[in-house]
Amino acid sequence: MTPTVVIAAGGTGGHIYPGLAVAGAIRDLAPDASITFVGTPRGLEGRLIPEAGWPLRLVDMTPFVGWRKATLPLALVRSAFQSRRILRETKADVAVGMGGYASIPLIVGARLARVPSMIHESGAIPGRANLVAARVTGNVALAWDTAASQFPASVEPRVVGMPLNPEIAGFDRDAVRPEARDAIGVPAGVRLIVVSGGSQGAASLNRLAVGLAERWKDRDDVRILLKPGRTHIDAVQADLDRTGGSKVCDAVAYFDRMDHAYAAADVAIMRAGAGTVAELAVCGVPSILVPYPFASDDHQTVNAAVLVDGGGAIMVRDAEATPDTVAPLIERLLGDPDELARMSAAARVVGRPRAADEMAAWVLELARG
Repeated sequence: MTPTVVIAAGGTGGHIYPGLAVAGAIRDLAPDASITFVGTPRGLEGRLIPEAGWPLRLVDMTPFVGWRKATLPLALVRSAFQSRRILRETKADVAVGMGGYASIPLIVGARLARVPSMIHESGAIPGRANLVAARVTGNVALAWDTAASQFPASVEPRVVGMPLNPEIAGFDRDAVRPEARDAIGVPAGVRLIVVSGGSQGAASLNRLAVGLAERWKDRDDVRILLKPGRTHIDAVQADLDRTGGSKVCDAVAYFDRMDHAYAAADVAIMRAGAGTVAELAVCGVPSILVPYPFASDDHQTVNAAVLVDGGGAIMVRDAEATPDTVAPLIERLLGDPDELARMSAAARVVGRPRAADEMAAWVLELARG
């Protein structure tokens, strides 16, 4: 039997990249599997999924925010029937929703088409879309066990972890570290702080990095690698040049290899998106997490707690993420190699590097009945 899988992954990279990781793991386990993605015309899937080499079908679902909320009932009905048609045309054996508003139509469409389905929840607390979708499917995969209690009692979620791309999932920080530090240009004896606010950057983290660089501009034992976001890089570079921080801080538009950034870092300063937390855990990177303060239901704070409670990270609130607060934390950590090692080990304890494989195996189990 050739399994046919349809995966809904749309909106942001936080849903798309795990979906791509699951698709790759399914293909590894079942090389003859037929896989199709479903998304909407509004998200990053229109670029990211075809670039990854997978077919993409579109449905007319709308987000849960802004003025479009008024059109949600009609959009859901329309996109659910569109999804049912896609499932029938592809002769799908199973439907998989990776969360977000793009997933609900596929899961409802699967119910209409009598096709087995499952959803994946990447956050430490469930998103609204998955809470709705869970009413339609009983197969719920979780990245973190903290999300389980939020689902209906009739659902028995299974913790599989966050599906990550192979270069991160198979990560060996100690083995990659010498190559990574050489590629980035970090001399022996120099400690590296990696700062990133995600694909779009984060203004507060950019200000923090510039302030830290100014504070440490006369030191030769520390460097900062900052990804400020494409729209902010010119302004950030101007601030670094003006303050003298460019002596110790390199601002880059993107990381050529994320595994190199994680391997070379002694400490990472980042937001607490679900994917970031999962990657830090699997890679064992000591971190200072600054949750995005306007995240719905403050979910980034809950995500951060997964690492903080285990001892793998320190959490700093966005309003408190200033050089005067953060610099002493970093200076203390850099002066205590044993503490850094303990944080690294604690982060790895909560990491699940085989999440994509576990979820792929479950998907194929459903597909094969």
